[in-house]
Amino acid sequence: MHEHFFQCPYCWEQISMLVDVSQRHQKYIEDCEICCNPIQVSIVVDNQRVVSFQAENIEQ
Repeated sequence: MHEHFFQCPYCWEQISMLVDVSQRHQKYIEDCEICCNPIQVSIVVDNQRVVSFQAENIEQ
């Protein structure tokens, strides 16, 4: 597991999430720990390192 920090696309607060670096491609929805809005998270991992991380507002 790897802790990844990013900015919430709703409240703009800095938050973190644990990323399972054993999975190459991941896409899921997780609520912001500050404002509780749903964030669509897309992650790409290579050699157990996060190479791409996107956190998007699902209401766009």
